Amino acid sequence: MTGPVPALEDRAVACANRLLEADRVLLASHIDADGLTSAAVAAQALERAEIQFETVFEKQLDEAAIARIAATEYDTVLFTDFGSGQLDDIGEHEDDGAFTPVIADHHQPADRDTEYHLNPLLFGINGASELSGAGASYVLARALADVSSTAATDGGTKPADDPATTPRTDNRDLAALAVVGAVGDMQASGGELHGANAKIVEEGVDAGVLETGTDLALYGKQTRPLPKLLEYATDVQIPGISNSERGALRFLDGLDLELKRDGEWRRWSGLSGDEKQTIASALVQRAVSKGVPASKIDQLVGTAYVLPEEPVGTELRDASEFSTLLNATARYERADVGLGVCLGDRDGALERARKLLRDHRRNLSNGIDLVTEKGVTHEENLQWFDAGDEIRETIVGIVAGMAMGNQGISRSKPILAFAEKSADPRSAENSADAQSADQTGEAATETDGGELKVSARGTHALVRQGLDLSVVVGEAARAVGGDGGGHDVAAGATVPKGEEAEFLERADEIVGEQLA
Repeated sequence: MTGPVPALEDRAVACANRLLEADRVLLASHIDADGLTSAAVAAQALERAEIQFETVFEKQLDEAAIARIAATEYDTVLFTDFGSGQLDDIGEHEDDGAFTPVIADHHQPADRDTEYHLNPLLFGINGASELSGAGASYVLARALADVSSTAATDGGTKPADDPATTPRTDNRDLAALAVVGAVGDMQASGGELHGANAKIVEEGVDAGVLETGTDLALYGKQTRPLPKLLEYATDVQIPGISNSERGALRFLDGLDLELKRDGEWRRWSGLSGDEKQTIASALVQRAVSKGVPASKIDQLVGTAYVLPEEPVGTELRDASEFSTLLNATARYERADVGLGVCLGDRDGALERARKLLRDHRRNLSNGIDLVTEKGVTHEENLQWFDAGDEIRETIVGIVAGMAMGNQGISRSKPILAFAEKSADPRSAENSADAQSADQTGEAATETDGGELKVSARGTHALVRQGLDLSVVVGEAARAVGGDGGGHDVAAGATVPKGEEAEFLERADEIVGEQLA
């Protein structure tokens, strides 16, 4: 078998063989959209390989979390969507014989390495834009299906003339979840997935679990009524429509189309191809007439990633909406719900996830209004705000990113947000699934009450100019006794209270050096 990412195949096979040698495995995963899909891909691959396992989620894989894992009776631990950056701590327990780690991650590795370490960055593949944590889990899942099938054949339990593999037997059907993870990890730059992610998309299409096509690059095409779809389409600001309920209604009323059925506005997913083309053309014409730059207008169109086995008009049919639903579960201490949805629970788990998503949207809206009203402080190379305890630490990064472009908040500078760290969630019900780091895999640590959460957001345009927020917040935080990391376009840290000014000064210097 040639896997979806040939450069990773040998390492993936080695990791798969190690998992097959284990009597049972502890699966530990991060709990944002990428982490949840990573866990779901790995869990199904382990189950199909008939490997006994248990799944745990960690808010952040810090020293205490690793110690808890080491205290279990598992000799083999599979880390997904984290582990690479924590190899120093993991390695100490490995040296002591506590467990053998198998890691499928895409974050920046620590200086130390371990034998069973599957990370695209070790093979010259960008883990921030070309392969997500779920993608790494998918590469492992494909290898696991291959080596377990070979082992079964060699053992005489499977006939050598077995018919051709199916998407399920070779785990290609898991490509859809890997794509949801990549989209949730903000890897669809320029409107589509690239590099190794694109290879996974191809496998998903071949397996019949994904469909792709050019479409409006607007969030909510499956679930939002048309006026809300256009009103909330703010990535590309169209004067008179974006952020204007009345303007969106006037625009739609001016089209010669039947956009209401039984008194209700239709959704984009229910329109015919001709109806979509009419609306899209009118949007472009409006943007041109209002002087929107051509480069911005191009961003109105992108590649849609559709899960055809999910019902039309539901969040689960669109990769972007699916990932948002998952993030909502994690940010409100219910990663178990998100995993249930990924594993096919379309009853209780899905309904609970939808309620969490409604709460999530309301909190985001309130947060964006708060930041826009209070404004941000502009330094020479970055902008920032302090949310205190008014915005939940698990969503402050999303709020910061969504607020960029609003009045007084620039898209030409990265934005940093401070928020009060919450108490240790393990003291609360369902707390084992609490989430601090957000969908980008940003780093955080447990707090003793003397730390602040920092979330940083940029744009892909700034990244192309040299911005790497993982370096910015990591170096600036460590300079004041904190720590941080993540990805180039989005990252996070914890810093001691009282050190904000020095942290910002250092971060501003680093951004200036990167963008010089």
